[in-house]
Amino acid sequence: MLRLCSLITLFLLLTCSAAGSKHGHDEPHDLVRSSCAHASYPAVCLRTLSSYKGAAETPRDLAQAAVNVSLSRASKVSAYLSQVSSNVNKGKSTNKRERLALSDCVEQISDSVEDLSKTLNELKHLKGDTFSWQMSNAETWVSSALTDEDTCLDGFEDVDSKVKSDVKRKISNVARVTSNALYMLTRLDENRERPRLMP
Repeated sequence: MLRLCSLITLFLLLTCSAAGSKHGHDEPHDLVRSSCAHASYPAVCLRTLSSYKGAAETPRDLAQAAVNVSLSRASKVSAYLSQVSSNVNKGKSTNKRERLALSDCVEQISDSVEDLSKTLNELKHLKGDTFSWQMSNAETWVSSALTDEDTCLDGFEDVDSKVKSDVKRKISNVARVTSNALYMLTRLDENRERPRLMP
């Protein structure tokens, strides 16, 4: 009888331990799911942040991850635009609007990358006594990055060229993740999640 009780106790302990472990593993995904529900682009948010490497266990982690995703995509698009602009200029394109739109876009997305880099750096160094000021800076920079991306898209409105659809698709994708990053920052600021300060 004692052996049977021991086996039942062991079974219960293992079951509870496995359930607790599974619940702990799902918590970051629950945070991502609940946070993305009201983002500007919920499906994009869920897809990009669920697959983000590194655990996002707090709203601060999630905001950093969202900005990191945006920065990574903006950097790739910036390199792409520089290459396309260089190719168009080498080919002596007669489409002046295309050259001008690309040139402006290269500059705007470069500015966007710079703003997103500053934001990420600010999020990594949040302090309780300057939290509001730092969050204001971060939100301003991400808003500026989003404006740059939108301005780049607007520059292609009256352009008729082969690269237009590619550029618009890539910039639109970056703008979506940047918009979601801005939402995560606003959410973090509203929650006033103060980081634990080092002694």
